[in-house]
Amino acid sequence: MSGNTKSVVRFDHFMHPAFDQRLKAEPDIDYRVFGQQAETEALAVFEHAHIYHISAAKDEVAPNWFANAALIERAPDLLCVSSSGSGYDTTDVDACTAAGICVVNQSGGNAQSVAEHTLALMLDVSKRVSENDRLLRSHRGYTREDLMGREISGRTLGVVGIGEVGSRVSRLATAFGMTVLATDPNVDADRAASFGARKVELDELVSQSDFVSLHCPRIPTTMNLIDRAKFEAMRPGTIFITTARGGIHDESALTASIETGHLGGAGIDVWDVEPPPEDHPLLARDNVVATFHTAGVTAEARQRMAEYASDQIVRTLNGERPPRLINPEVWPAYSARFERLLGKRPGE
Repeated sequence: MSGNTKSVVRFDHFMHPAFDQRLKAEPDIDYRVFGQQAETEALAVFEHAHIYHISAAKDEVAPNWFANAALIERAPDLLCVSSSGSGYDTTDVDACTAAGICVVNQSGGNAQSVAEHTLALMLDVSKRVSENDRLLRSHRGYTREDLMGREISGRTLGVVGIGEVGSRVSRLATAFGMTVLATDPNVDADRAASFGARKVELDELVSQSDFVSLHCPRIPTTMNLIDRAKFEAMRPGTIFITTARGGIHDESALTASIETGHLGGAGIDVWDVEPPPEDHPLLARDNVVATFHTAGVTAEARQRMAEYASDQIVRTLNGERPPRLINPEVWPAYSARFERLLGKRPGE
């Protein structure tokens, strides 16, 4: 590898072809893709890698390939960890910051797809679409009224996290005639109002909403955010929706709230373990619509994420400030390391 060559490495999880096409077209980038079992070969490249592009899905990455302190020790030239999605569950941001490594994501790339999936889950649970479909394929002797659903118009939606996805969900919900409440420590009341939502505290949101939908990142302050007490504080009949990340809600507490009939149903795209085991009790409930972390898995979103990621990587290696930087406090240390490794200061 020449002194002017920049190194990018990733493992062979699915990526839209646009990602590979862009990086392979860059003459000064040495781009490598490995299977996770090729440990010896991959580690030899990691020793000189400048950017590690990593899957955002924790169950797609073996623990030994998480971007954490142990891996950083084996990658002394690493400048940037690039998450394939908006989340970064597979990356220890604090460890990266301490090592002068920037962390970037692809925030917004799949936001429209996730927002549409959220509304699809709300409509499905409320109007009992999946339940109707399953019965129609396997049973007779029931009436249409046995599957009576409810409109979402005129009801209240509580949005937990009103960023790229939550703001789109809010706008879609208001188009359906819903009232939207939102909680987010990073968004003020005026900005929430610009998305059609009224900002409230979390306790008010869970107690006043007919639907509660999660759209916040999986970080230490949001782990187990919706716990047993929060589920118990929800109105009887509330429908719980999550397209965020497993671990933000207490899965066992949700199961108990569904089984006792306190909640009216749930639409769940993310799980503690993905996919969940076939005998998971929530999969046996008629009023639960379950999907396999596919809210953002559309042709449009996958292409957009690949384009966002590859463009950001190229711009970062060219010395620009990454547009989706997760840890901006790293910039002074990162800039010094970038100059030492690539011969110029970022932004110059």
